Amino acid sequence: MIKPLDGIRVLDLTRLLPGAVATQWLASHGAEVIKIEEPLEGDHGRRLPEVFDATNRGKLSITLNLKEVADRARLLLMAEAADILVEGNRPGVMARLGLSYEQMDPAADIRFLNRLWALWKNGARGRARH
Repeated sequence: MIKPLDGIRVLDLTRLLPGAVATQWLASHGAEVIKIEEPLEGDHGRRLPEVFDATNRGKLSITLNLKEVADRARLLLMAEAADILVEGNRPGVMARLGLSYEQMDPAADIRFLNRLWALWKNGARGRARH
């Protein structure tokens, strides 16, 4: 059965439940979702295996350390073949890594970048929540 998002490739850099649910919805509608996790720690949802399994079924999963130049280069290569990139970092993190939408090579042709930002309490020094 053909699904509405067949042929769409998504890079999922999220680590919290809202991102996992959003990209699971894309996967359930036919998108190829590649979950990119930090080495060792991975997605925070792994602490609750039932939740992780439910929100990451059907996704491919790889680990990249985006603080390492070589792994950032790998992500940029992957972005060249992706249609959507979803990230849930605090504001400014992707720019510091050299991976913001504005910093990506136009050849990557990311058509849509979704930032899932947490709600902030007490300004920029407040604790992030979702």
